[in-house]
Amino acid sequence: MHTDRLISFTRALVQRPGLSGEEAQVAARVEEEMRALGFDTVDADAYGNVVGVINGAQPGKTLLFDAHTDTVGISPGVPWDRDPFSGAVADGAIHGRGAADMKGALAAMVHAAAAVDRSTLRGRVVVSASTLEEVLEGVALEKVMERYPPDFVVIGEASNLTLVRGGRGRAEIHLETVGRPSHSSAPQQGRNAVLDMMRVIAVVEALPLPDHPLMGPAINALTDIISDPYPGHSVIPSICRATYDRRLLPGETSDDVLAPIAGAPELTDIKLNATIGTGEYAAFTGHLFAKEKFFPAWLLPEEDPFVQTALSALAGANLATTTTAYRFCTNAAY
Repeated sequence: MHTDRLISFTRALVQRPGLSGEEAQVAARVEEEMRALGFDTVDADAYGNVVGVINGAQPGKTLLFDAHTDTVGISPGVPWDRDPFSGAVADGAIHGRGAADMKGALAAMVHAAAAVDRSTLRGRVVVSASTLEEVLEGVALEKVMERYPPDFVVIGEASNLTLVRGGRGRAEIHLETVGRPSHSSAPQQGRNAVLDMMRVIAVVEALPLPDHPLMGPAINALTDIISDPYPGHSVIPSICRATYDRRLLPGETSDDVLAPIAGAPELTDIKLNATIGTGEYAAFTGHLFAKEKFFPAWLLPEEDPFVQTALSALAGANLATTTTAYRFCTNAAY
């Protein structure tokens, strides 16, 4: 494996912006690199994913490596020490938006797969550069896995070279209170949906949440709230909507997160709708994805053969042989 070429490729990916649904330049550069490195097959699908395959000389299992091509944006007013799309090399690191999350891992996977000795490989190595992970975890990767059913999957999110065997999930909870409008000069004639939502939020904030020894506690984070009509000029709002980002632990279901809110005895006099949100996002190819925003947590036991094999490989490379779990959500939620 040529280190200089790998660094150059990583920098090229960082230099190409790729917001969710706008990853075309990144995908094209990945496809170009896979072809230049001699992958046996390379294709770009209708969902914007680029998939390269290295076939072994003997039949066997399929090992899938996945990294997403999209990144979050650049927040206005947040200063950067350097151009976020420079891909600058300084202090022993490549700097820029997406260098760690996760274009560095994507570049490493592509080059590592290309360096595999096919003559001793049983099965195949599949490298997926998938889209839309930052907004709908796993939705594009699902399409890759339908075409290349894997026996094992490695998600290359940053981990400080520590083996990750689990991760929190994520749910987007939509809350809506329905009141009754009236003129704000006579509020007693209506029912203020914002005041009702304040009571709902108080209940949600007081809910006991489960904990996990590896992942830590589940989380309920209020992320937005808005009334209708808005702005409310001399009108008591009849609708109020709030969104919670709920970080999930293994085994939690949508019923587990909604029932304590919808069934709270202190809220029975409020007209309340509690649902899991649905997201719609278009791939840069034009394909529209629609998915419920519930992405479950996952966990492999320490004694799992895949985990133990990975730990043995890390030991052989003189790397840490401890395990941990992500406290955020990734494509592994699929």
